[in-house]
Amino acid sequence: MIEYSKKTNLLERTEFTYPLQDVAEPNLFRNLFPYDEVPKIAFNHRHVPINMPEEIWITDTTFRDGQQSREPFKTDQIVRIYDYLHQLGGENGLIRQSEFFLYSKKDRDAVYKCLERGYSFPEVTSWIRASKQDFELVKSIGIQETGVLVSCSDYHIFYKLKMTRREAVDHYLGIIKSCIEIGIKPRCHLEDITRADFYGFVVPFVNELMKLMEETKMPVKIRACDTMGYGISFPGVVMPRSVQGIIYGLHHHAGVPSGLLEWHGHNDFYRAVQNASTAWLYGCSGVNATMFGIGERTGNTPIEAMVFEYAQLRGTLDGMDTRIITEIGEYFTKELGFNMPSRTPFVGKNFNVTRAGIHADGLLKNEEIYNIFDTEKFLNRPVVVAVTKTSGISGVAHWINAYYGLTGDKMLDKQHPLVLAVKSWVDQEYEEGREVAIAEEELTRIISEKSREMNISFVK
Repeated sequence: MIEYSKKTNLLERTEFTYPLQDVAEPNLFRNLFPYDEVPKIAFNHRHVPINMPEEIWITDTTFRDGQQSREPFKTDQIVRIYDYLHQLGGENGLIRQSEFFLYSKKDRDAVYKCLERGYSFPEVTSWIRASKQDFELVKSIGIQETGVLVSCSDYHIFYKLKMTRREAVDHYLGIIKSCIEIGIKPRCHLEDITRADFYGFVVPFVNELMKLMEETKMPVKIRACDTMGYGISFPGVVMPRSVQGIIYGLHHHAGVPSGLLEWHGHNDFYRAVQNASTAWLYGCSGVNATMFGIGERTGNTPIEAMVFEYAQLRGTLDGMDTRIITEIGEYFTKELGFNMPSRTPFVGKNFNVTRAGIHADGLLKNEEIYNIFDTEKFLNRPVVVAVTKTSGISGVAHWINAYYGLTGDKMLDKQHPLVLAVKSWVDQEYEEGREVAIAEEELTRIISEKSREMNISFVK
């Protein structure tokens, strides 16, 4: 069938036939994934168009995938983090949903308490075993949507499920139909999509899901899961590793609306953020992520990263309150004992700290020279210069001004007597063999001593 597309103003073929290829042996794409070698990135130079949806958003899996990588959260901790997600998402609810386990009483108690908050966003959704009994549990709690695992690579179909592709499709469709019969919206997690036979299994299977949606009038969400982090965002990469190829194919060939498409990525090859942004660009409305990227193995796409990706792509935060990110980071480290790597973007202790003397001199003149943006405005984190043997006098001056909040006429320049006195003490420390940076406690002690000697009263 050929129809005129109002989107592209072109005649386009709208009907594509991709029958299920019920192969006798699994297709493991050994040319791309030789287990005894590093995976290969191959190109066929086929390109698909950018297709940014009208609306894009973030969904949360901190309490599901994130919780699988750490000691389980306590009920009150889940509720507190859920409150933070609500604040971070802002008035427009750009953190659209959050998914929860329902297996234990603790999990269910947390769900009840979060539902009692009455927030429109993030919507509370679940992730359960694919059984009618569990679907009934979802409905009894009052949740409207649940995730259902529908693994789609031959690695899973043949080796984990011990099924053929046809058996897997029939099994999955039966599960989804049971979910819909109960009145629950299914969110189909296409596990391991970046190692799946996209046109031989994924597209024909998702076509069946879209037919089921049309018949039942129940929305069926498709989550493309880059379970092993194999996704590649380079233009012209061969399937099934091409992120844009997957999203284009699900949207164009399988007929999934952008609003029902969601990307779920892992960071095994350092590509989680890049791949998630690419999914947005090529037609996927939802990006699934966790706070600080916590998740099994190398972790998931970090929510805070996608907040700033959204702002860069849209030119606005659309009401998201990025200052909450710093509060959440402090809660995770102080209350949950989370070991936040010091160089983690936006939240690590040293993410906007410089140690180089020449950089410190530039920051003292104008912080825009060496700071990514106004980190004090967006994250309540003023730019900081660590004091080391290479910081120089500019670094000492900048540290004092930043730590004590001295601005305008109150700022101390490089020739201020207090700055010179502190720099002299720092130099002496390193002349005596010190190697490590000067700790905050040491600096505040010395500054306090020197300021008393000089009768300077700004010190806290």
